[in-house]
Amino acid sequence: MAMFNSSFPVTTNSSQELVDITSRLRHQVGKSGIENGVCHIYAMGATAAVMIQENADPNIALDVLDCLSGLVPGGRWRHDRIDDNGAAHIKAGLVGPSETIPVREGKLLLSTWQNVFLCDFDGPRKVRQVVVTIMGE
Repeated sequence: MAMFNSSFPVTTNSSQELVDITSRLRHQVGKSGIENGVCHIYAMGATAAVMIQENADPNIALDVLDCLSGLVPGGRWRHDRIDDNGAAHIKAGLVGPSETIPVREGKLLLSTWQNVFLCDFDGPRKVRQVVVTIMGE
């Protein structure tokens, strides 16, 4: 079994943002030379996450952020007394820091409407690091 490790930076521009990283992941799969296996994506940072979601309608990302803000409103968490980002930590924990996607015939096995997003809940950030591990044959 072959293994390919890589990472790339992502810049965010808003306090909360979903950034489509699908094309960058497809590039990494191509560089790996792995035809069949899995691609694991991991967001570094306690207030960042990775999500698979639709990208055809930009309102979906806004709806996701609105939903999470409704579930986890800011300004009411004990951690806010330290650095005022308690809600960002909780949102990142709910979404989760990673996803694993099958690789078939050298391509990410995503459906027509699926894209991969880095979720930044405590931006803007000059650099959010995304780690990619691809394993297979």
